[in-house]
Amino acid sequence: MKFSEANPHIDADPAIGEVPQHLPKLITHGGVAAPVAPVTPEQTGIDTPVLYDLVLKLAASVPRLTTEWAAERLCLPHSVTEHLFSQLRDDQHLEILGQSGPLTHRYHATDRGRDQAQRLLEISGYIGPAPVSLDAYGAMLQWQIAQQVPPSPDDVAKALSPLVLSPGACDVAALAAASGRSLFLFGPPGNGKTSLATLMGKVLAGELWIPYCVNVESNIIRIYDPQCHQLAPKLQGPAGRIDRRWLRVKRPVIVAGGEMTMAELDLTYSASQRFYEAPPHVKANGGLFLLDDFGRQRIDPTELLNRWIIPLEQQIDYLTLATGQKIRIPFQLLLILATNLSKSADPAFLRRIGYRIHMDKPDEERYAEIFRRYAESIGVPVQNPLVASLLERYKKENRELRSCEPRDLLERCRDICGLRKQRLVISQELLDEAWRAYFGDPNKE
Repeated sequence: MKFSEANPHIDADPAIGEVPQHLPKLITHGGVAAPVAPVTPEQTGIDTPVLYDLVLKLAASVPRLTTEWAAERLCLPHSVTEHLFSQLRDDQHLEILGQSGPLTHRYHATDRGRDQAQRLLEISGYIGPAPVSLDAYGAMLQWQIAQQVPPSPDDVAKALSPLVLSPGACDVAALAAASGRSLFLFGPPGNGKTSLATLMGKVLAGELWIPYCVNVESNIIRIYDPQCHQLAPKLQGPAGRIDRRWLRVKRPVIVAGGEMTMAELDLTYSASQRFYEAPPHVKANGGLFLLDDFGRQRIDPTELLNRWIIPLEQQIDYLTLATGQKIRIPFQLLLILATNLSKSADPAFLRRIGYRIHMDKPDEERYAEIFRRYAESIGVPVQNPLVASLLERYKKENRELRSCEPRDLLERCRDICGLRKQRLVISQELLDEAWRAYFGDPNKE
C-alpha cells in the first residue's frame, strides 16, 4: 500500500519527518512520536454515525453510566465522548440523570435507545475501544517501518550467536532482516530452521503503535491481540494528548505451524459476536511471521504458496468480508517459511522469495562445536574424547548427524541424573544410556 501525498492536517514538527497521506496527527512525547488524541468526533477519522452507534451500544449494556466511565472504555477523550452523548440525548436515545463533574454527566439509555441498540447489535456486536480508519492504520504502519533503523550484520550475528551456522548463513539472514524481504529456510529436519527463525525476532528491535481495531464501513476488525502483542513500557510524563485508541507494542513475532489452514489466512468472522478478527499475518505487521513446518499443513503447499504471491510482490493483502467484499490491508512484515520438504515450493514462488538458506545437516566439526557449546551452557564441559566417541557411534550405526541431537542427548543425560538425584557429570556410560533412551537399542529394532 503506497501513500505519497503529504497530509495537510498534520502539525509541523521537525522531529516527525516526512509524513504519508492519511497519517494521524503526531506529537513527540518522551522522545517518541505518538498519535494525537482527537478533540472532536470528526478528528477521529471515523464516520460519526459509527461512533454514535458504538456509544449507544455501550450505554445500553449497563443500567447507567458516566462520561468518564464511557470515555475510558471507548479510549476517547472526555470532550469527544460528551459531544457524542449530547447528540444521542438530542435524538432521545439517552437521558441525562445529572452531573458527575464540572463538564460531565450521568446518563442512561431510554427505551427508544435500547431498542435501537438491540438493532445495532444484530449488525455488529462489537463494544469496546473506538476504531481507527483502515487508511490511518496503513499510513501509520508504513511511516513507522520507514523510521526503523535497519539491523546491522553485528546485530544479526549477536542474535544468532546461540547457533553454530554454516558459512554464509548469518550473512544471508542479515540481508533478509535489513531489507525486510522474505526468507525461505529449507533442509532436513532437526537442523535449526525453527531456531534460526525465532532468533530472528530478536533482531527486530523497537516498538510500534497499533490500533485496538480498524473500521471498514460498518465493520470492525480487531487488530490488537494480547496473545500476540507485548505491550511496550509506558511513556514517561503526562500522556493526556496521546490518542488512546492506539497501543504501543514491541514488534511482534508470530508463529504458525502445521495446524494452519487457508481459512485462517483470511478474516475470521464471529457469528455470535458479529465482528472480525484479523488473521495472524496481519497481527504480525511491522514484525515477523513464521510459517513453520511449511508443507505439512492440511492444505496443498502450492495453494498456500499462491496465497502469498500478491502480498510478497505488492506489500498488500486482500481480505474478504462476510458479504464477499474485498478490502486491501497492509502486508509489511518479515515473512519466514521453514520446511524440510524438498519439493514444497515451485519456481514461480521462489522467484518472489527474497532470500534462501539451506539448513543442511552438520559436518563432524560443526556437530562437535554444537555439543561443546550446549554442554558449557548447562555447566558441564565435555572432554574431546567423549565427543569423538559419540561421532564414531553415529558412523557405526549409519546415522545422519543432526544439529538438534547434541542438545537432545545432553538433556537426556540431565534427565537421568535428575531421576537418580546424581550430580550431572558427562561420562561414557551416561552418554551410552542417553543414546539408548533417545534412539532405542539398534539390536532390538
